[in-house]
Amino acid sequence: MNFVRSALDTFWSQSVWLPPNITWADLEPNGKIQYPNHRHLYYPLPMAIGMLVLRYLLEWYVFAPFGVSLGIKGSKPKKAPFHELLEKAYKLNNKMKYKEVISIAKQSDMTERQVERWLRLRRAQEKPSTLVKFCENSWRCLYYSYSFIYGIVCLWDKPWLWNIDECWRNYPHQSITPDCWWYYMISSSFYWSLTISQFRDVKRKDFWQMFVHHFATISLMAFSWVCNLVRVGTLVLVVHDCADIFLEAAKMAKYAKYQKICDTLFAIFTFIWLVTRIGLFPFWIIYSTAVSAPRLVNTMFPAYYIFNGLLLLLLALHIFWTHLILKIAYNAISAGQMEGDIRSSSSEEVSDASTNSTNSIAKPKTQ
Repeated sequence: MNFVRSALDTFWSQSVWLPPNITWADLEPNGKIQYPNHRHLYYPLPMAIGMLVLRYLLEWYVFAPFGVSLGIKGSKPKKAPFHELLEKAYKLNNKMKYKEVISIAKQSDMTERQVERWLRLRRAQEKPSTLVKFCENSWRCLYYSYSFIYGIVCLWDKPWLWNIDECWRNYPHQSITPDCWWYYMISSSFYWSLTISQFRDVKRKDFWQMFVHHFATISLMAFSWVCNLVRVGTLVLVVHDCADIFLEAAKMAKYAKYQKICDTLFAIFTFIWLVTRIGLFPFWIIYSTAVSAPRLVNTMFPAYYIFNGLLLLLLALHIFWTHLILKIAYNAISAGQMEGDIRSSSSEEVSDASTNSTNSIAKPKTQ
């Protein structure tokens, strides 16, 4: 017990988490200032379960019927007939080269053409139906729309939306308002739910990039909550949410075969992404945290540098995804339309350009 207590005391060291000459006792809620309570970081965990339940209920009873009404099919491709030798070889390597196909054909008394046909069927049966992907995108589109609208309503009367320097004046003695409290709790629960459901959802090429994104987002929110960097945290959230609305809507239109709507929405998404993720995020928010904050707060502390490191990690992911988005946009312009799945789940399809949004406090390679 003494070891655990010592470890906890070391982890929660005031010299790490708080500015010099500030103690945890100074940040206890009082009649004048309502500081964030670090114990409230447990709330998003059960809320994430509720978020998942709500998601699946909407998918089953709202999004799926809506998708079917648009003509989206929920049936999966024909299953490959069971063949013990081929199944064993497939599990060892599902992307066989030509020489391996020849070897398997000889062992199974099948022609090369028959083996290749079986492999195509076997790969196809693992792909989710278009309706399943449509439902996932519908859920994310609904959440990002809600989150962005709520974020704007929440921040509209907050001074730091209009003057970002207000994030640092009188820091850390800044109250958190009830609407910002809910904004943080719901956003955090959403990213926890994405982290949980990612292992069950449609597998994407950027699986691990998205996993890192979700982890960075949750870490950012936790760090900013404990250190009372909530003001800048809310700005990160609202900046990351808006582009993802159009990304998810574009994918929904693609699955419903509304190609022109898909192209238009993707163009809007690309423009907003560049403005928010490559423009506002680094040159407004990160500039403020890296340049303005030290000037206004005077003395920084270790957790502040960790927070900035996580922001830079998100920026690196944004740059990676921006390359893919611009590649998709270029191919779309060359072909005259958006080809393939905006966010491909197979190597043959176009990879899609989050979330996250980061919404990072959010998002995507095109998730």
